[in-house]
Amino acid sequence: MIWPAILGVLGTLAVTGAAHAEDPVMTRTDRFVELPSGERLFIREVRRPGEPTETRSAVLLVHGARVPGVASFDLPVPGGSLAADLAAAGHLVYLMDLRGYGASSRPAAMQQDPAASEPLMRTGDAVADIAAAVEAVIEWSGDPEVSLVGWATGGHWAGAYAAENPRTVEKLVLYNTLYGGAGEHRTLGHGSPLEDPANPGSFNASAFGGYRLNTRASLFPAWDDSIPIADKSSWRDERVMAAYAEAALASDPTANSRQPPSFRSPSGAMADSFELAIGRRQWNASALGMPVLVIRSGRDFWSRPEDAQAIVEEAPRAELVTIGDATHFVHLDRDHAGRAEFLAALTRFLEPSGHACEGR
Repeated sequence: MIWPAILGVLGTLAVTGAAHAEDPVMTRTDRFVELPSGERLFIREVRRPGEPTETRSAVLLVHGARVPGVASFDLPVPGGSLAADLAAAGHLVYLMDLRGYGASSRPAAMQQDPAASEPLMRTGDAVADIAAAVEAVIEWSGDPEVSLVGWATGGHWAGAYAAENPRTVEKLVLYNTLYGGAGEHRTLGHGSPLEDPANPGSFNASAFGGYRLNTRASLFPAWDDSIPIADKSSWRDERVMAAYAEAALASDPTANSRQPPSFRSPSGAMADSFELAIGRRQWNASALGMPVLVIRSGRDFWSRPEDAQAIVEEAPRAELVTIGDATHFVHLDRDHAGRAEFLAALTRFLEPSGHACEGR
């Protein structure tokens, strides 16, 4: 269900011209958008001061299954803010927290034991939240269409929204995104902890419950394992690593009430990902009439080549960029580890005068 058209903007929380020491020229504005349900969404705007709204399209960044928007896209260290990079290129950049994440409202069930509820925040819920965010961004920016950039499960959610609402999406970027392009997945599909051992082909809801608890230590094993060298710091800046963990934990006001500290994330994304991993698609790429850029890291542990290829083959105006020696976290790695190539592809595609997807 898509939220009604009228949204209540509760107001600007903060406007900061120098919140991040590394990009003092950026202006950050934090807002809440009221939903008809009484819940609210957190959205941050990042732009260059005085940037005319008519020169570049608005861009909305959509986080993935576990870590919310600010921690994913706007860290206060060099190489840690994709939002600032895109704003420096002249775009009006917005990042959001879905309900259940970060500063947005959390379902009442997230105040209870995880076992007390089914997995929270499934694809339909995420699509509704993106719809509300897009409507607010259109109002704030004056841009009648918004470009979406989704990372991992955020790409799945952004794709599902764009397939239902193509007229509001100028361009769509999906990177390291599952789609259901194959029926097997080494870590998320059949035989994985996500599958119910008593009911093959079904998500293990009893093991995951409504939400998960994530510690600092849990953020890095998959990232570390995908870096092909022993010295991880030469691939990933330790300042980015530390800021990522700090921001993720800071996103949940209850984090320090548990030992070790941990932040909550809804389990619905894992249920959705299990279905995609065994080939059950939840949206149709052929409905994506806008230009689409699919980016996939060669060392990604989440998406598969078949996912990227299926989207490109089905979407009418899509192209694929593969960054062979890059990880799932390419936008947070060092420039030589794929970040520079990723940014180049992304900024080229988002240029309003470009026609990057006239053909495959």
